[in-house]
Amino acid sequence: MSKEQALLFELGAPGRRGYSLPQLDLPEKPVDELLPEEMQRKTGLDLPEVSEGELVRHYTALSTRNHGVDSGFYPLGSCTMKYNPKINEETARLPGFAFLHPCQPVESVQGALELLHRAELYLNEVTGMERTTFQPAAGAHGELTGMMLIRAYHRSRNDERKIVLAPDSSHGTNPASAAMTGYEIKEIPSDKRGLVDLGALRETLNEDVAALMLTNPNTLGLFEEDILEIAAAVHDVGGLLYYDGANLNAIMGHARPGDMGFDVVHLNLHKTFSTPHGGGGPGSGPVGVKEHLAPFLPLPLVERGEKGFYWKDDLPLSIGRVQGFYGNFGVVVKAYTYLVMMGAAGLRRAAADAVLNANYLAQRLKKSYALPYDRLCKHEFVISARKQKKKGVSAADIAKALLDYGFHPPTVYFPLIVEEALMVEPTETESKETLDRFAGALEEIARLAEEEPERVTAAPHTTPVGRLDEVGAARNPRVCFEGDE
Repeated sequence: MSKEQALLFELGAPGRRGYSLPQLDLPEKPVDELLPEEMQRKTGLDLPEVSEGELVRHYTALSTRNHGVDSGFYPLGSCTMKYNPKINEETARLPGFAFLHPCQPVESVQGALELLHRAELYLNEVTGMERTTFQPAAGAHGELTGMMLIRAYHRSRNDERKIVLAPDSSHGTNPASAAMTGYEIKEIPSDKRGLVDLGALRETLNEDVAALMLTNPNTLGLFEEDILEIAAAVHDVGGLLYYDGANLNAIMGHARPGDMGFDVVHLNLHKTFSTPHGGGGPGSGPVGVKEHLAPFLPLPLVERGEKGFYWKDDLPLSIGRVQGFYGNFGVVVKAYTYLVMMGAAGLRRAAADAVLNANYLAQRLKKSYALPYDRLCKHEFVISARKQKKKGVSAADIAKALLDYGFHPPTVYFPLIVEEALMVEPTETESKETLDRFAGALEEIARLAEEEPERVTAAPHTTPVGRLDEVGAARNPRVCFEGDE
């Protein structure tokens, strides 16, 4: 099969159609009677003219070139690309959920409201929070919502704080979300163990600090062992502790952010709770809070009364809506299905298996790659290609080479505190055989980097598209078909 795939504009022929419409049974009117002249097109539409068969084959062929969790291993560090059980899709397609309208009266959507209520209770139990909103559309949106809650809390106390702290290993969305809320960001360094430097944190804390944003385990896959002391130090100056839930898959059922001292937490249903990412999603980024932040949550909230479930919208201190209606409901249905199917014991087992898989891979790969923090990790770990870099082979080259072995690359060059970083998160849903094949591919690439580095630096060799000019594409994108220019 050829690597080249014709563009849809290059297929078909003039007059070819992929649809058929019934004969018009009303008098045809001139365009001038239907639209004012200023709203009429001056030129015809330049659209592909293809049959239905050509259209379906074109997109089916393209879909086979896209890598996803249903087609292969996806060890994207900090993204928890776990398998999405198909029963989740079945429940989300049940007519009573799929055909709802958000403006229906509450009497006609009691089942949907009960599901939201139960899902909130389950997530509260997993996180140790008191209330949870499902409005945020995804993880970064949840972060922004969490920071808006923190700002509203401080302002309600006439306390205009200016600073948000974030570790040097934090996700880039952490400082971005805080900055969008109007805060100044200060970075806290990591110590030699890869954890928050508690001494440096104490030196930075003062009454201008609104919050500390943390991921636990952090982006190195290491559990913040001093979390209770960290929480106490932040609370002692009147600050709040924000939990980035991207890495919750490592600890669910074993430890709870609320018990560690966190005041607000965002979750990623499209990570931890097995709903699809991106184009297969959309996402969902619920935010849970302790009781002192509940009055500021986006409205409405689902409540249970004597006559059933209803929307509570009398929250005078609420930050208001952060999304239309009540979030991406279909995603919550999928996550709720996963929670019910797994139960408490299943969630604990999933986290334990994720940790086991990560440690197995880390110990095997440290023979071929540098392991900057050679200690027990949680759900993910970071290896370094600094040894390979001496031969002219970078982490990016290794990532490209993995494509030739049928694997999606891990996250590269993050966290920034590790030179030539490759961050691997295998999740709990991959078998030992898959992990062994992945490790074997990385070991083979390490051997090639020593013996034939030019083969690695020229990879990939077998994909439909080879090396792209990524800088040129970012600076001068061409997103429209321009014919034979």
